[in-house]
Amino acid sequence: MAKDCCDSGCTSNQLITPRYRKILWVALIINFAMFIVEVLSGLNANSVSLMADAIDFFGDAMNYGISLAVLSMSLLWRARAALLKGLTMGVFGLFVLIGAVWSLMHGKVPEPYTMGVIGTLALIANVSVAVLLYAYRDGDANMQSVWLCSRNDAIGNIAVMLAALGVFGTGSAWPDLLVAVIMASLGVSAAFQVTKNACLELKAT
Repeated sequence: MAKDCCDSGCTSNQLITPRYRKILWVALIINFAMFIVEVLSGLNANSVSLMADAIDFFGDAMNYGISLAVLSMSLLWRARAALLKGLTMGVFGLFVLIGAVWSLMHGKVPEPYTMGVIGTLALIANVSVAVLLYAYRDGDANMQSVWLCSRNDAIGNIAVMLAALGVFGTGSAWPDLLVAVIMASLGVSAAFQVTKNACLELKAT
């Protein structure tokens, strides 16, 4: 019986420390603050990639909040939370794709300078969070989903910065739209991985 318990969750519980809780709180605050910054900047710059990143920051802040709520619960509840987060990430990906299509039909050319500055700020924020979470990337599905969110965000921020250069060089909205599609693909891919692992853990409980 003890062996079954450890197989299903003791290893992950060993990683749940007061330091991990503090890291999640820091990550939550950083992500919510960046959500506000990117929403305002995305609207001001007419950038769909910044708006996509802002929505991603909001989703991550919600994810960190969920993670904090279920951190001390059983593996069953942590797996359920991971499943919810996986589905949320998938919805985010679809939302960005719809937003990119809408922008293609009605959008204006975004302002590249704002995109570059805010993209750089967002990259610094996400790399900082990813570094803090790196040691916990091999935990259960819930921990893994937290790590994947931060990793994907950092990749997305680099893409936003490249889009800013593309918009500046071409005077076209296409680089901005392309980045939005790439970010959507990352969201769907991560959602599939997290959902798959969460389902496996639910079956094991």
